[in-house]
Amino acid sequence: MEVLFTPEGLLSLLMLATLEIVLGVDNLVFISIAVSRLPPERRSKARKFGLALACVTRIGLLMSLAWLARMTTPVFSAMGQDLSVRDLVLIGGGLFLLVKGTMEIHESVEGDGGDGPSGRASVAFGYVIAQIAIIDIVFSLDSVITAVGLVNNVPVMATAIVAAVLVMMLASDPVGEFIDRHPTVKMLALAFIILVGIALVADGLEFHIPRGYLYFGMAFSAGVESLNLIAKGRRQKKADRREQQDGGQ
Repeated sequence: MEVLFTPEGLLSLLMLATLEIVLGVDNLVFISIAVSRLPPERRSKARKFGLALACVTRIGLLMSLAWLARMTTPVFSAMGQDLSVRDLVLIGGGLFLLVKGTMEIHESVEGDGGDGPSGRASVAFGYVIAQIAIIDIVFSLDSVITAVGLVNNVPVMATAIVAAVLVMMLASDPVGEFIDRHPTVKMLALAFIILVGIALVADGLEFHIPRGYLYFGMAFSAGVESLNLIAKGRRQKKADRREQQDGGQ
């Protein structure tokens, strides 16, 4: 553990923790969307549980480096494409995100179910956690393989994972509540999930789409939406002042 207190160890820890947070953004968004189907009083608990599960999954993969290395070995070929266990997991996870994102968008637009505890949109806690567990495996696989490629030191990687998850736990409730309050932001988050799903399928087929492109596109869209929210807030304030003035006359 003394390696953590050397300049090289601290630099590696900072770099990896930052990387884990960036790579965990898509996981955090998915968790926020998944728990939105729960009653409001249970959402915070589900977010924390989901992130803790992500931490356990990533450290578990980290402790199985030999098995993780074998996951990149091709197991069969299809249409001239060599596929490994990692590729199959990425493709399956990407398809899951595509289906999940499309279904959520459909229900948001069509208005199926409801947001109350008695509506169809309110689902079992275990069902939500099962979805989070499935996608945690996919995101953890990608994240840990990237970390192993950068730093070959298990204590540093494990500490970085724990630090990143703690930061995401602190951000999970504000992010989730913000998404819940603003339907247009939720739609952007669902679009982001679909983009990540496409990227995962492409990665599984050995066609890598740099995540920076996805993050830039979503950051630009989020910036535009922020301007819309600011404009909406100002219009609402003007309308409230007008009502107060009319009421005082």
